[in-house]
Amino acid sequence: MTHRIHRHHPATARQLWQHLEPVHATLYYAPEAFGAAEQLGYAVDERWPAYFAYRAAPLGPAGPHLVNALFYSFSPHMVERYVTPAWRTAAPAQVLAARSEAVDRALRRLFGDRIDAPELREAAGLLRRAAEAADTAGRPLAAANAALPWPDAPHLVLWHAATVLREHRGDGHLVALQAHGLGPAEALVSHAAVGAAPREVFDSRQWSAAEWEDARQRLVARGLLEADGTATGEGLRLRTAVEHLTDELALAPWDALTPDEAARLPGLLLPLVLDIVGTGLLPAQSTLGIGMQYDGAAYEEKV
Repeated sequence: MTHRIHRHHPATARQLWQHLEPVHATLYYAPEAFGAAEQLGYAVDERWPAYFAYRAAPLGPAGPHLVNALFYSFSPHMVERYVTPAWRTAAPAQVLAARSEAVDRALRRLFGDRIDAPELREAAGLLRRAAEAADTAGRPLAAANAALPWPDAPHLVLWHAATVLREHRGDGHLVALQAHGLGPAEALVSHAAVGAAPREVFDSRQWSAAEWEDARQRLVARGLLEADGTATGEGLRLRTAVEHLTDELALAPWDALTPDEAARLPGLLLPLVLDIVGTGLLPAQSTLGIGMQYDGAAYEEKV
């Protein structure tokens, strides 16, 4: 078996994901997105009806079994609750139009005068090149988003590319989890065990206390967790291996960029990310554990 030689170190894939995730995530937290969802008829007293509709819409009128398979870490009961009525409320094409309009208005507000900056245009162009180079074979969420038409406005190109690339990475992350024997609930329990976020953050995926405990006991039996729920040394090594493999599987699209271009991207993106994060729009912690990085042996707080 031969391995592809990449231009970039796996840490590049992680760094760029950390810069792109806040851009993509504006869809799930911006008031413009809630307003557009409410106009379609979705309840907006919580974010999940809009979240499942917006994120699943590129798949067409997918049912809960397909969405559950692709979203992975959500409780199947939660997916059933929100996906079953989703396409009775609005057709996927309507949802896609609403999300595009919402992202347009949200990013115009968040970026302000930066919306016409040459740096944004340059970042959008580089990201589009990477997204168009992404091989979506075996990556259904990335493929569904990549099949959508490219927008014209640079800030929407930026968002669309960020979305294709983050779903490409996410599809690969599921492969990494399965390769290491971590099912949906075990994925969350093991991530909480290494301190990616407090347990309450992971409760948002709506697994029952009994389901969480069953997953914990399975990981204890494998020697991955201590009895108190913290990770053992082997548990830390396994989660680190999952993250390493995720980074490696996410590298290929970035080979479309030269090392200089890839090195320049974080500097182009950082002011835009700060525009978003500085508003307090996004939660300080999430199940993604973006505030954590690994050193090859164990997780440590990002400085």
